[in-house]
Parts: sequence; C-alpha cells; structure tokens
Amino acid sequence: MTLFSLFRLGKASAPSGSSRIDPRIDAPPPAQVAPSVEPGIAAVTVEVLLASHEDLLSRIKLCYGADKVTFEKDLLDPIRRLANYVNVLPATADNYFYELGGLFRMALEVGFYALQGTDGHIVSGRATISIRRQLEPRWRLATFFAGLCCELHRTLSHLVITDERGEEWPAYLGPLTPWLSHCRSARFFIRWLPQAAESRALGLFALPHIISAEMMQYLATGNSIVVPQLLASVASIPMYRDHNVLIDLVKRATALVIDRNLIANANRYGRPILGAHIERYLIDAMRRLVVTHPAWLPNHERSRVWHGREGLFIVWPNGANEIRKLLEEDELPGIPQSPQTILEILIGAGVAVPHSDKSPLWTIGPPPGNSAVEAIKLAAPEILLPSHGDQKPLQASLVVTPRATSATKPAGSAGQQAPHKQGELPLAEPQLASSPQGPNVVITPDGEIIDSASTTVDAGESDVTQPRRTDAPLDISTARESAESAVSEPIFRLAAPMRLQPQVRDALARAIDSMNGDPKQVRAVTVPTGVFVPLDHFKKANVDLPVVLRALGELNMALSGKSGKPHTMQHELAGAETIGFVLRPQFVEGLDPSLFAANP
Repeated sequence: MTLFSLFRLGKASAPSGSSRIDPRIDAPPPAQVAPSVEPGIAAVTVEVLLASHEDLLSRIKLCYGADKVTFEKDLLDPIRRLANYVNVLPATADNYFYELGGLFRMALEVGFYALQGTDGHIVSGRATISIRRQLEPRWRLATFFAGLCCELHRTLSHLVITDERGEEWPAYLGPLTPWLSHCRSARFFIRWLPQAAESRALGLFALPHIISAEMMQYLATGNSIVVPQLLASVASIPMYRDHNVLIDLVKRATALVIDRNLIANANRYGRPILGAHIERYLIDAMRRLVVTHPAWLPNHERSRVWHGREGLFIVWPNGANEIRKLLEEDELPGIPQSPQTILEILIGAGVAVPHSDKSPLWTIGPPPGNSAVEAIKLAAPEILLPSHGDQKPLQASLVVTPRATSATKPAGSAGQQAPHKQGELPLAEPQLASSPQGPNVVITPDGEIIDSASTTVDAGESDVTQPRRTDAPLDISTARESAESAVSEPIFRLAAPMRLQPQVRDALARAIDSMNGDPKQVRAVTVPTGVFVPLDHFKKANVDLPVVLRALGELNMALSGKSGKPHTMQHELAGAETIGFVLRPQFVEGLDPSLFAANP
C-alpha cells in the first residue's frame, strides 16, 4: 500500500459525527481580534478642531467686544496657533479634561473666564485716564493669553508623544500638527510620565509658538509691565514689587473651570480624585501667609511655623483654617473646608510627610513654654522658606515623643492641672510661703509649719521625698497672712488669641502687666465694663493706632458698636484725662468677668 493510499484511507475513516474543529465557526472574526499594539490617537486638522469648539469661540468673540477682523487678528490667530501646537492632546491622564482635545478645551475656557474677569478690575489705577485708556486693551489681551497658555507646561513635562515609527515629538522645537505632517504619520501615541513634577515655568518655552513676536511688541508698547506680568503669570512666579492682577484672574478662572469639569463628568463619581489641582493653591497660600501674616513668622512666639533641626512644621489645624480663609478671599471654587482633607491633599502631593501610617500629625513642643501642639511636617523647608534666607533653624529639638510627654507630666501628677471649662480661667496653684527660719522651712496656706529637709520612705519601687514637720516656734498669724496673700493676690496677664498681631499683643501685654506693679506707673485700669487702656501707650510703643483698633475689632477684644470698630472714650489715668478703649475682661487673666457689667 502506497503512502498516498494511506492518506486517503485516513480521511475516509474519519467519522461523520466527530468533534473536528471547523475554523469557519470557532475562529473569532477579524473585527474582534485585539491588536498587538496600541491603536494610537488620530490627529485632526486645525479647522476641524476649531469647528468642534465653535460655540465657545463665539462666546469669546462676544466677550472681547470687537468686530470680526479685529477678533481674528487679536485672538483667533493665537487660538489657531494653540490648536496647531496641541492638536487633540488631553490635559491629564485620568483626571480633569482627560478626553481627547481636553487641553485645547481647557485653555479656551480658562482664557474666556479670565477675559471675562477683567471687566470688574481696574488695572494701572494710579495712572492717568489717557494712559489707562491706552493700556486697557493690552491688559485684556495679556489676561486672555495668560489663561490660554497657563497649562502649556504639561506638553513639556507630563507626557511624551511618539509617531507610528516610535520617533519622539520635539516639543521645544515646534508644534505637534506640523511635526506629524512632516513625519507622514496620521496617528500619535501618548506615554504619560509617572509622578511628573509640575514645572509651570516650562510654559515659557512653548509661549513663542502661541504668541507671535509682533503681538508681544504690541503688548509692550507704551509700558514696561504688561509683558512681565504675562510671563510671570504663565510661569506662576510672584512679583514682589507690583501686584500681579493677571495671576489672580487666571488662578480664579482655572479653579472654576476645573471644578465645573469634575462636576459635569458624572461617570467619574465615586473615583478617588482628591484635589489633584488644589495643591498648587495651597502652597501658594502658605507662601503668601509667611510673607504677609504676622502669625506665620517662623520661630516667633505663638507662631504657626516652626523651623527646627528636624524640619519645618506648621501648627495644625490652626494653619489650615487660615489657609482656607485666604483662599476663600480669593474666591477660588472647589477649596476643601476640612483640615483633614487639606492634609490628605498635601500628603498625596508629597508636600507634607506623615508621622506614621496611623497618625499623620506630629507632636512638637515649641519654645518658650514647650507646650505640646500638633503640627504637620513639610517635605523640605525650602517649600516655604528660601534656602538663601536669614532664617536659621532652632538648635533645640522640636519633636516630642509620646513617651517623653507622659514622663514629663504623668496622669494624676501634682503638676498637672484639672481641665477647666471653655471661657473659665484656670485656677492658680497654691504657693508655699517661705519662712525666715531657713530655706528648708515652709508654711502651707493653712498655717502648718513644714521642714522640707527630705526624708525617704519606701513607696514600692521608687523613693519618694517627704517633707518633715518641725516644732520650731514661729508667729502663726504672720505666717498665715503671708500665705493667704501669696495665694489670693491675683496676677494680671493678657490672655489674647493667637491671631492677634505680635506688635499689638506685646504692647497690650505690657499695659496689662503694669497693673501688677507700682500704681503710679500703671498703664491700664479696671472700669465697670472692662479694662481701660490708653492709646498713647501704643504711640510710645511705635505701633500705629489704626492697626491696633483694626486688630482688636477683628477679634472682638474691645467694646465696640454695630460697625465692629472699638469705641474710644476718655478716662482719668495717673491724674489726667486720656483717650483709650475698654478691653473686655475675659481677655485678662486674674479678673472675674462675672463681676463686670455685661457687654454685647
């Protein structure tokens, strides 16, 4: 039998009902076969991209208030350049404006809202009317360009674009659309860089591809501030000599646009998007507070910021409340209200370092009192403090461990005061009056004579020092009067809130402290409604009176009217009539507020 006949026999012997695989039935159709490589993103032309945003372009033209020719020359040309540069790139990988064309859409919306915000601002207010009339169109254009280009840095720092052959787009050299045409590639591929650092100053390298040199020259004509503020806004760099209105308008518009986009995308509900765009506003707010807020001066008494050898700490949640208040004044939408949420955003962005997995807050003991407070620790002091500054870290240790805290003040120890209700002043601890019999003899408030020469008694595992009684003769009545005066005599001290300005607090504290000394040198006296403090005391301390009255009015520390401004009154002090204000008694330790007349 030949080999060919065996082959034919094998085919004929196969049963008709066998489970032989039929490729026409069991093989998947070609359309369902997953490709071996990523399909990529199809590029579009500039005209198609502009046509898809025709509604928004119409709103921008209406807000700009110019004819068609002027609009196309001033605004539409930079918009075309932007579309040519970014094509249909998304703004983020999986957050706001993550869809195709998201970066272009976000730029248009931020530019529109920033341009709309210029209607309520007067820029160059100190200039004459003729100069303002000349600069106003330039300011409006610069504001729109700042919003249009505020996110260009992402094309240079957050992603890498390649064509179908794997060649990388040189983003510094030219726009994306002409490069794809030059490479004859109809599709491109995005590779998002993991944990990319936000370097907003990189946007300056892409700016010449959007704003022409002729337009820059027009913005710089007749002034020397419009172009610098535009560049500072794109790079997010503060200007210390002049207030940059562009940064404020663009920052507010960006927060509004991102917040609206996150709310509109209902398919993202339930996904953990925790303030991915908020951390830059939080850092900016902290830097502004360090420069402008007196309570944020590093390493000052009752400060929010403490710089030690372990790092830079911010008292929490006090610092969070002031950050939130500052951002609310900027009218930024989407700012979290909870200090815990703000802390989670800072930790997620790598700005703050948690103490442990269970407890993100650190316990520090800042001088001079070394009372333990909770704080957050920044990843690096340079986040708030410049590396070339004069601020030196404290040599003493700031971090307090729980063991050290419990060892310093064990529960139930004699040095630990019982907690008191809010609004009540803590009671002074009884003091032992010293005796002329010697340094080891003391007298209790009950008149009992005790010799403090130590005797040791067995108290389990430790030795406890006990005072030893003595029968030495002593005038009991004199000792009792001395002890009672040491206990009952009040010590007046200012109990001001931590937010009070340091200069005002120091001057006011000296005035209250004078009540404990010579009556002839007193700088504050009690009146039926509180404590009268003269205004000339602050003049001698070189503290501006408007600053004093405003600081006291904000904290409601002085008697005031419906306007909230402290009342001034005349009162006799040291034999002469003087003008001053009345401090509320609850802000002075040693006074019983119930003994004073009730005030609103």
